[in-house]
Amino acid sequence: MRLDFFDLRLFLNIVDSGSLTKGAESSAISLQAASERIKKLEQHYQVSLFTRHAGGVKLTFAGQVFAEHAQAMLQQGQQLAQAMAAFSEGSHSNISLWCNSSAQSEYLPLLLPQYLVNNPNIQIDLKEAESNDIIQAITSGTAKLGLISSFFPAPELQTLEFSDDPLVLICPQQHELNQESKLKLADCLNYPFVGLMQYHSLQQSIETQARLLNCEIQYRLRLPNFAAIAQVVANGVGIAIMPQRAAQRLSRLYAFKQIKLTGNWANRKLLLAAKNFDELSTAYQHFSQFLLSTDAQKLLH
Repeated sequence: MRLDFFDLRLFLNIVDSGSLTKGAESSAISLQAASERIKKLEQHYQVSLFTRHAGGVKLTFAGQVFAEHAQAMLQQGQQLAQAMAAFSEGSHSNISLWCNSSAQSEYLPLLLPQYLVNNPNIQIDLKEAESNDIIQAITSGTAKLGLISSFFPAPELQTLEFSDDPLVLICPQQHELNQESKLKLADCLNYPFVGLMQYHSLQQSIETQARLLNCEIQYRLRLPNFAAIAQVVANGVGIAIMPQRAAQRLSRLYAFKQIKLTGNWANRKLLLAAKNFDELSTAYQHFSQFLLSTDAQKLLH
C-alpha cells in the first residue's frame, strides 16, 4: 500500500467533523470511496482507527496516535513543498551577501561561479561594506548574511569560521626589512607607510594597534585598493599591510617582498555572520552551507 497525503487529509477531515460522511464531503470524494480508503489504512496497519456509532465516528487509541503522526506528516509535507518551490523551474531566489573588501576581492570570485552554475535559479547581490557596518546592518535587520573580520567583536550575532585571513607586510625588494621572515608591528612603525583611505576598517584596525604601542603611522600616500598599494610599494614608495591572499595574488603582477606579521590581531579570520542561522530562509541556509562546505574550502586552497 502506498500512503499518500490525500489519505492523511481525509482521515483528519473525518476526525475534525466526527463524521465519515462530512469528512468525505470535505475531501470532495464519495462516502463509499472514503470508507474504502479508511478501511485500507486499517487493514495495512492491522488496527481499528475509529469506532462507529449512530452519531458518527470516534477515534480509538490507535486512531489518536495515527492522528498525531498524520498531522505532523502533513506539516512536513507543506514545509517540503515550500522548500522545493525555491528551486523549481521558473522560480528565482535572491540572496544578498554583505562582505568586507577582502572577502569580496579575494575569496568570493573563486566560489560564486560554481554555486551559481549549480543553482541557476539563485541570484546573488554582493554588497561591499566595512565589517563594523555589516555587523550593524545584520543586527538591525537590514542585512541577513555577511562575511566579516574576526577583528571586530560581534557578540550579538552568530558567527561561523569561514577562512583564515592573515595580514602580511609588503615592502620593496630593496628595502631594509626584506631579509626578515616575520615581524611584529612594532618593528615596522619607524618606516613610512602606504595605506588605504581613512574610512577603511582595515586601516583603522592597524592604526588602533599602532596607538596601543604609543605610535602614529606616517603615511606617504593613501590609496583606495590593494592593487594600487602593491604597485606603489613595488616602485619603492613605502611599506604596507594587506591580507595575505591579496598579496599573493598581486605578487604575480608587482615585485615586492612579503613578510609574515605576528600577533593575534594580524592572524585574523573571516567569519560568516547572521543574527540566527536557523531562522534564515531555505535559500540563505543552502548558500551558507555551501560557503562552509569542504568543497568550497578546497576551492580556496
